[in-house]
Amino acid sequence: MLVKQIPVNNSLRNYMYLIACPETLEAVAIDPLDHALCLAQAQELGWVIRGVINTHEHFDHTGGNDAVIGATGATLYAHHKAIDKIDNVDVGLKAGDVVSVGTSVRLISLDTPGHTFCHTCLYYQGNMAGGKGESNTEQAPALFCGDTLFNAGVGNCHNGGDPKIMYQTFVEQIYLLPDVTKIYPGHDYIVNNLRFSLDREPENVAAQSLLEAMLQWSGEQHFISNIAMEKAVNSFFRLESKSLIEQLSLQFPDLGDQPTAETVFLKLRELRNSW
Repeated sequence: MLVKQIPVNNSLRNYMYLIACPETLEAVAIDPLDHALCLAQAQELGWVIRGVINTHEHFDHTGGNDAVIGATGATLYAHHKAIDKIDNVDVGLKAGDVVSVGTSVRLISLDTPGHTFCHTCLYYQGNMAGGKGESNTEQAPALFCGDTLFNAGVGNCHNGGDPKIMYQTFVEQIYLLPDVTKIYPGHDYIVNNLRFSLDREPENVAAQSLLEAMLQWSGEQHFISNIAMEKAVNSFFRLESKSLIEQLSLQFPDLGDQPTAETVFLKLRELRNSW
């Protein structure tokens, strides 16, 4: 699998993605908000866009659909419950459905409600045996997670979602992914998310080190996390941390000494809403 992560120069710090088959150079575009940039990147790479996938229905993920499809004739994929929310969806995706890209890439649709009730993540299972044109770093499992999971954070739920449902999505799906799974989120919020994590858990050395690295980061390549790193730096993966719970209790005195993981998740999400 070939991946091009494309940052959008907007206030929401969106990411778009091009995913291509190394055998055929056929590609899909995920959430191509900036259609001109997306098309230009595909042309520069020599990739032919055959599909567009929206992770969910919000305009900052669907706004470039018409122009990209108009230029390429691509098939539009989205969550099956988003058909009445996104114009001209060709294929409604349910859990377990597969989007094939060329001859060698299979993206599995995960039904991941929480940010909205029409959210899908795309999971690439990986191919550790390798393939023509692939390097080792491109063969690990990967999750294109829209606004469900961010680097060092999770998505909000106040534009058509529910935090309790999001918690279930993490318990039943996200937390179960292999540690080596790469994370490709819909926005670049890593610096603010790490600051939030450190406010909850000031002694988290991994989060502090990563924040320092991010503040010095330069160049066109953006940081790619994985599930193992999220377990180290992301508060929403650290629901049983004693120090995190102690810090949380200062803001929620009725939390108790042994709150459930769900309660900690929901309190973190509540705090992050105004961070």
